[in-house]
Amino acid sequence: MNILITGTNSGIGNAVAREYLEKGARVYGISRRFNKNLRKYADYIHLSHDLSDHTMLEDKLTRLLEGEAVLDKVILNAGMLTDINDIRDTSLEAIHRVMDVNVWVNKVLLDALFRLVPEIRQVVAISSGASRSGSRGWNVYAISKAALNMLIMLYSREIPDTHFSAIAPGVVDTGMQDYIFTLPDNGRFQVVSRLKEMKRNRRMKDPREAAVQLIEAMGYVLEQESGSYIDIREL
Repeated sequence: MNILITGTNSGIGNAVAREYLEKGARVYGISRRFNKNLRKYADYIHLSHDLSDHTMLEDKLTRLLEGEAVLDKVILNAGMLTDINDIRDTSLEAIHRVMDVNVWVNKVLLDALFRLVPEIRQVVAISSGASRSGSRGWNVYAISKAALNMLIMLYSREIPDTHFSAIAPGVVDTGMQDYIFTLPDNGRFQVVSRLKEMKRNRRMKDPREAAVQLIEAMGYVLEQESGSYIDIREL
């Protein structure tokens, strides 16, 4: 299999890349930094790029994927979190920054990939339960993931030969949770207290466990309508 994954430096993206590499897949990874734990894999090809910068991305993809006729999976995993705060206290600058990384770079990527690669079989966007919950404090992160769900649905209507889906992996112990754990308890944001308690009591999945579940879910969603949103916790 040929697989392209964004955000392979750490967390879920890194764990999914390693799972597929262990299965013998060729993985194209895109992230700003290169994680040394991928160095041992001969079939890992890395593109260093800051996904908040949309310029020159297609030129870099052209060189990365030169001669590639098929991508079995494109996994849009890269994302970022703003401060946990009320939306009214979140600046437009912060909103633009998060939307660029969590939504619009995925449009840039998909448009370029469909121009460059003759066959793309499956596109999976890593979403979040925050896209549906509307919990106070998630602010633009929740908005961006809801927009990502819709972006995937729209592409599924336009490109019927490729299967699209948005998958929420549940609560995973990544750098995002490390940040949330440092926040003071605040009665306004119950999500912070809940996540801190889950981390303290080791009730979060580690990235490798999440990667195994995601790979299984990527097979399951192929039986669902293209463009669907799936939360792993509901399977």
